Amino acid sequence: MGQVLFIVWRESVEALLVVGILYAWLKNGDQQACRSLPYLWGGMAIGLIAAIALGAALIGFTEVLSGDAQDYFQIGIMLVACVLIVQMVLWMKKHGRTLKKNMESSLQKSTQDGHFWGIAVLVALAIAREGSEIAVFLYGVGFGQSGHVDASQYLAILIGFALALLTFYVLQLGGKIFSWRSFFRVTEIMLLFLAAGLFETSVDKLIDMEILPVIVNQVWNTSALFDDSSTFGLLVATLTGYRAHPAGMNLVAYVVYWIVIYLLLCRANMSMAQKQKAAGRPA
Repeated sequence: MGQVLFIVWRESVEALLVVGILYAWLKNGDQQACRSLPYLWGGMAIGLIAAIALGAALIGFTEVLSGDAQDYFQIGIMLVACVLIVQMVLWMKKHGRTLKKNMESSLQKSTQDGHFWGIAVLVALAIAREGSEIAVFLYGVGFGQSGHVDASQYLAILIGFALALLTFYVLQLGGKIFSWRSFFRVTEIMLLFLAAGLFETSVDKLIDMEILPVIVNQVWNTSALFDDSSTFGLLVATLTGYRAHPAGMNLVAYVVYWIVIYLLLCRANMSMAQKQKAAGRPA
């Protein structure tokens, strides 16, 4: 339940940020911009429908597939979710500072040209992107993989979205104390650990299916200090990839994952520094 709540909370905040930027620009614009507001709501509806359709399709696949095919599909979705999380963190790191400026520029062009449908498309794509990521992430952590969804998981979605609304409101009021930059910096770290957890779960399944070698059955055992089979321990294991008694392959995979993340972040930082230097701004 905890990982479902976190995913819905974090992604919903990002979606609300996008909608908030677009709404504020249209609401405070000229008369032509104000007339575009129905296209904003229409685009939101289309984006939500697309995301829900993807979620339904993923759950539907579970009922169609069976045996090894279902296991391979679920492992594939977990790995896709892991890649999407990392990609999203890198994308926000690269475009976060110019997100508002770029969106407002696109909106201005659409309203000036009279292409109000362009506003609907822009919003629909933004909402569908965030919503589809939520759908893939939720399926990756087990949401609906058994063919049904527990009431506790629905409750986690509702709580996560409610917390997202509250977070968005607080960040709007907080100014420098609760800055968007600090929020995304902290949650990006949490997301990278969540991706590590998904990656480790995929490795566990591949080991169980004898596709990956164990290497060593048990490198260490810290169950006495912190058991990953307890309620809280299972949540930490899912959100971070922690294993109380990891196999050798688990340890190798975890180290390789963080090496790749480190290299990708270094590359992203170098790219940002070069762009800032070219623009004549301090890095």
